Amino acid sequence: MKDKRPVNLDISTISLPLAAYTSILHRISGIIVFVGIAILLWMFDMSLASEDGFNQLKELGDAFIFKLVLWGILSALAYHMVAGVKHLLMDSGIGETKEAAPLGATITIVVSLVLIIALGVWIW
Repeated sequence: MKDKRPVNLDISTISLPLAAYTSILHRISGIIVFVGIAILLWMFDMSLASEDGFNQLKELGDAFIFKLVLWGILSALAYHMVAGVKHLLMDSGIGETKEAAPLGATITIVVSLVLIIALGVWIW
């Protein structure tokens, strides 16, 4: 049987719900956290290797680009954790209906933005 439904391959014309965007961002933030862990472990190793390494890392910490990268990694971690808690709640049966999805997505974004702003204030 041939499927006669229309196929839209132009992704820019597809209107996704907010819950879909939060899910996509959760996946992207997971990738950033995965890569960011390597950077954070390198920093941790450098700080513990010697006093000179600690001082170099301390000097590096004053650079704008360093703070921006650190803020990006921690922001991705914050978003990923908030979205992960939402998924855990959904796994336990809370907020898994179609009607509750936009509210859960909105709460995820708002809480994440508050945490990301707080991280920016803390870093700078």
